[in-house]
Amino acid sequence: MPQPPTPDERLPMREYIGYALGDTASNFFYQTVLIFLTNFYTDIWGISTAVLATMTLVIRLSDALVDPVIGLLADRTVSRWGKFRPYLLWGAAPFGAAGYLLFASPDLSAHGKIVYAYATYAFMMLAYSVVNVPYSSLLGVISTSSRTRTQASSYRFIGAFGGGLLVTLFVKKLVLYFGGGLDAGGHTANPLRGYQWTMAIFAVAAVALFWICFAWTTERVKPARDQRSNVVGELGELINNRPWVILLVATIFSVSFIGLRNGTAVYYLKYVSGYDDKPVFWFLDHTSLFLSTGMLAQMLGAICLSFVARTADKRLVATLLTLVTAVAFGAFYFIPKENFGLQLGINALGFLCMGPASALVWSMYADVADYGEWKFNRRSTGLVYSATLFANKFGTVVAGWLLPSMLGAFGYVANATQTAHSLWGIALTFSIIPAAFAGLKGLMLWVYPLSQSTVDVIERDLKTRRTPAPAPA
Repeated sequence: MPQPPTPDERLPMREYIGYALGDTASNFFYQTVLIFLTNFYTDIWGISTAVLATMTLVIRLSDALVDPVIGLLADRTVSRWGKFRPYLLWGAAPFGAAGYLLFASPDLSAHGKIVYAYATYAFMMLAYSVVNVPYSSLLGVISTSSRTRTQASSYRFIGAFGGGLLVTLFVKKLVLYFGGGLDAGGHTANPLRGYQWTMAIFAVAAVALFWICFAWTTERVKPARDQRSNVVGELGELINNRPWVILLVATIFSVSFIGLRNGTAVYYLKYVSGYDDKPVFWFLDHTSLFLSTGMLAQMLGAICLSFVARTADKRLVATLLTLVTAVAFGAFYFIPKENFGLQLGINALGFLCMGPASALVWSMYADVADYGEWKFNRRSTGLVYSATLFANKFGTVVAGWLLPSMLGAFGYVANATQTAHSLWGIALTFSIIPAAFAGLKGLMLWVYPLSQSTVDVIERDLKTRRTPAPAPA
């Protein structure tokens, strides 16, 4: 049976928390973009679905090529703070500015709005890469123990889902508050101003949390002193790293179904179920309650993972949890649209399983970095994790292009009564299509070759290699 790490391999609690706060900062903008940006552009700022689909495709694909470059740069960075932590220090402020500008919505012509959307969206994606490629890579060097990294990953996703929970709880409420309350039709009077002030608050919070993450974490795993840099060789080794290739495809499927479902939720609840912005529980409307219970379920799942992370076979557990999520999401095609209680329960079940599955997959990338060092005698942690961000962005390309494309194909008209055909398209995009992507992710995890016993062998071999040979008598 796999053994837990020894006490000296465990991290101090402050470091687990500090690392988690970095993903809380990221998700202030990541989840807001994923859930609200498409609706903000189509229903509030007046950009067509066709323009939005093209913009997402162009910006995301071109920006995804930036991630490996940042990974290569980070691997070659030498500083008193390490390879990856300096990017958290210096990249936090641009990241906060980019998130604010994305929703700043200045008064422009129709053409000016498109130009502004392209420019700010590109800036946001670049700033996200500059901090998140190094931040993700930090997990691979925070400890030599695979199980300790898995536990750090579970804390990270507690922080990520905590950030997402704050987004789902407070974005619509803050937009309503700063936007002048409800108008006669039961909707926010001035949503543009509401988003401006809301994102300003998130920007300040994100910068502060990234700085805390920088201050409270440490890099412990160092490349071999005689390791030589070779960009072509490293890229070739990455392509020949079969576990990495499988995780890459799994991540693309994962981000595709998460992005597509979260982005469609606002449309599904507004048009298919017919809910408005009026509070139904505490200060939450139907949409905020639905999204926040999903995020809370993900947090609970990640918390449960922390208790089994030291002994679980990550591949098997992640596969099973992902398949349960696929079934739960697909069930929404058959759930009565007016049964909100059943919708909440099935949605919570899907997200309860999705949370720990995501944390397990991200910790598996650190195992893949170990595998690359073990097989090729060269460690390229930044490059491995930059490719995960590439997969992340490619998945958001799929979701970001597919959502407005489906809306346009089924005849969606913003802020209007939808046709039966349009409602059917929204329901498909919210249920069957995300479920299919989740099923494909589960299939890729099933064929992933690194079992926990194999990872243990690799970890022991690397520890032996890194131990200096005794000096001759």
